[in-house]
Amino acid sequence: MLIFGGSRGIGAACVKAFSDAGWQVASTYSTQASAPASGKSYQADIRDAASVAKVFDEVEADFGAAPQAVIANAGVNVPGAPMVSFSPDHFRQLIDINVVGAFNVLAESARRVKDGGAIVAVTTSLVRHAVPGTGPYTATKAAVESLVRAMAKELSGRGVRVNAVAPGPVDTDLFNAGKTDEAKQRMAGFSPFNRIGRPEEIAEVVRFLASEQASWVQGQIVQPNGGMV
Repeated sequence: MLIFGGSRGIGAACVKAFSDAGWQVASTYSTQASAPASGKSYQADIRDAASVAKVFDEVEADFGAAPQAVIANAGVNVPGAPMVSFSPDHFRQLIDINVVGAFNVLAESARRVKDGGAIVAVTTSLVRHAVPGTGPYTATKAAVESLVRAMAKELSGRGVRVNAVAPGPVDTDLFNAGKTDEAKQRMAGFSPFNRIGRPEEIAEVVRFLASEQASWVQGQIVQPNGGMV
């Protein structure tokens, strides 16, 4: 099991969920300061295809086999803004990490994951629930969902399942950055439960999709969002 972006938030919750279930877990982080606390970890810059490939090489050498499952969780967000004032530099940052980076991870996963394995990408329910100021971020996650759907058709011959998990608002550093309490409460109101999701709630869905219990789930976008959409 290899989790890209496993040092905090949903990724860290995935590391714990899979470890608790008895999986051998490898994960990546972007800087040494944010290395995961558990499992074997590797530094990776997902914007660089060679860096992503190197992680797979290291995992295969350390664990003696290709990963049975890969989770493409690494990504970023930037301060939201309407399109008329959205920073081109911020948009380029989103594209470089959330689209180019996701492409690098998914493409290498397609080449390296075991036959009969699973690939799960993490996107967002905002692809189907428009919120002012989130358009550029949401667009990058919509691109990932397009890759997932195509890959599911391409890899079915090898028995590899490819799906995405598209959470609603989740209590992570990525979600909380730059938001006022009022903004957080407003987003909690997207769900009829009137709360923000917890990282471990998303991790359980990811774990299910990577497991044999999801053997008949292919090419789907699963939305753990508390009824947001």
